[in-house]
Amino acid sequence: MTKNEAKNTNLLVLIAALGYFVDIYDLVLFSVERIDSLKEILGASASKEEIKNVGMQLLNWQMGGMLVGGIVWGIYGDKKGRLSVLFGSILMYSLANIANGFVQTVEQYALLRFISGFGLAGELGAGITLVSETMSKEKRGIGTMIVATVGVFGAVVAGFMGDVITNWRYSFFLGGAMGLVLLIMRIGVFESGMFESMKKSNIPKGNLLLLLKSKTNLIKYLGVIAIAVPVWYVMGILITFSPEMMKSLGVTTFTPDPGKAIMFAYLGITFGDFLSGMMSQLLKSRKKVLTLFLVLTILSVFMYFTLAVKSEFMFYGVITFVGIATGYWAVFMSTAAELFGTNIRATVTTTAPNFVRGSVIFLTLGFRYLEVYFSAINAAVLIGIVTFVLAFLALYKMEETFHKDLNYVE
Repeated sequence: MTKNEAKNTNLLVLIAALGYFVDIYDLVLFSVERIDSLKEILGASASKEEIKNVGMQLLNWQMGGMLVGGIVWGIYGDKKGRLSVLFGSILMYSLANIANGFVQTVEQYALLRFISGFGLAGELGAGITLVSETMSKEKRGIGTMIVATVGVFGAVVAGFMGDVITNWRYSFFLGGAMGLVLLIMRIGVFESGMFESMKKSNIPKGNLLLLLKSKTNLIKYLGVIAIAVPVWYVMGILITFSPEMMKSLGVTTFTPDPGKAIMFAYLGITFGDFLSGMMSQLLKSRKKVLTLFLVLTILSVFMYFTLAVKSEFMFYGVITFVGIATGYWAVFMSTAAELFGTNIRATVTTTAPNFVRGSVIFLTLGFRYLEVYFSAINAAVLIGIVTFVLAFLALYKMEETFHKDLNYVE
């Protein structure tokens, strides 16, 4: 690699990392500002139960936008290029978040959460695809680790800003402004060489049928999604709705702050992503690291239900460990990119994380359904058991991808 190529690669990793930083900041911003924003929009007379239910609905709108956006941006990235997705997605979610600062009704809030989710869906997949295709197979895991580690720190900042910025509307303005600044920085980023070579051929690109009609590809695709669903089981239910969960556990001595809980969780995830990425490089294995961190995640969930209830200090300590345990996102993204050929790689790396995030819709719907027949705690435990069983089954079937050459097509 020449000095100029190395400089361009470093710039790409930096921009992808900062892009994911803004992505995560905007993604968790609603969870941070959920209660304050809904208290203002619904009025002082709104009950905690109403705020909880409307909050779940709005979260589902955001994640629904990510589901749809993941498919659209993924296909577009394989057909037209990775860079076009980076520019288009960040422009959409930046403008949507600025507009979100002006909402006056729940309907407006829902629409903008959907649009913002749609835009956010393209960011991570396109960035990881570019990094994976540009760096050597020995170093691409390090590039992905840097992107994930820097990126998830955006949630820590979002949680911190939730305390510092007293008006929730300004938090959305800040998120949108950061995205527009980043858009200017991306002007110097170059397209993937693998994509440029493939673009000239007649090979089908971004074709979902390559995933759906091939049993082997479909099993690999569903498997890599299942491996990461426990992350959003933890974030979408246990962390986002931690005040309600602690209340259901009989805690009366303290009430968790959702913004602070997210901040501590992502502080742990930042360290976890760095740790899992480095371990993957040292062990030269994605699969071993994913197995270890899934086991740690189960342990952290057990601690959440048994130790976090003892005191506020213990609660935030457990939340930090929960974050560390679920910090295998970098290895998950590397694996998703390495499992498939160049002609559908952007489709996979863009849709897979968004289907994982979108799984929150089904997790929260299942939680609310089971909550009617069981307690909130038992409902959460049952959903957790299902997600972890599926994750371990998928991991058992998954191939090792550390040494895989990515210059091939499906």
